[in-house]
Amino acid sequence: MTLALTPSQTVGPYLRIALLVEESAHVVPPQTPGAVTISGRLLDGAGEPVPDGMIETWQADPDGRFAHPDDPRGAVASGTPGFRGHGRSCTEEDGSWHVVTVVPGALPTPDGAMEAPHLDVSVFARGMLDRVVTRIYFPEDDAALAADPVLRGVPESRRPTLVARPANGGYRFDIHLQGPDETVFFDV
Repeated sequence: MTLALTPSQTVGPYLRIALLVEESAHVVPPQTPGAVTISGRLLDGAGEPVPDGMIETWQADPDGRFAHPDDPRGAVASGTPGFRGHGRSCTEEDGSWHVVTVVPGALPTPDGAMEAPHLDVSVFARGMLDRVVTRIYFPEDDAALAADPVLRGVPESRRPTLVARPANGGYRFDIHLQGPDETVFFDV
């Protein structure tokens, strides 16, 4: 007997009940020295807010290390108290989201190059059959951004969609799912 495939479902909308607690958006406690808030809006192709999406971030600590066995240099506990390495924020009615974190350190690649400090970001929203993946880079080090092997693989005109802007003592990073300002997404 052969069974038919189950139809695909979209990855949202999300019921907030039990999905998130306020601390989900805190990669570090807000009072952590060097803590910054990264905030933005999730927007659809028409520039309208996506009110029921979810933004998930993963990152290295300020020393560019992961407390994970997949870190090729060996798992090392972070020296930043309370550092979790990941955050999760549901979008609000206006599409807004935020995470409280620290700027990560640069990461070595397997071939010895260095990736500029960045956060890996997964975006989940209704109407999408799978998440989309992007990165948030930080604007302070032009040389590191120019040398980053992932950014070098992105057309120069599209690179600004991956770099956060300083705002209110933290950073702003809007995510455009489609349209003329579409954020660069990676095929992972």
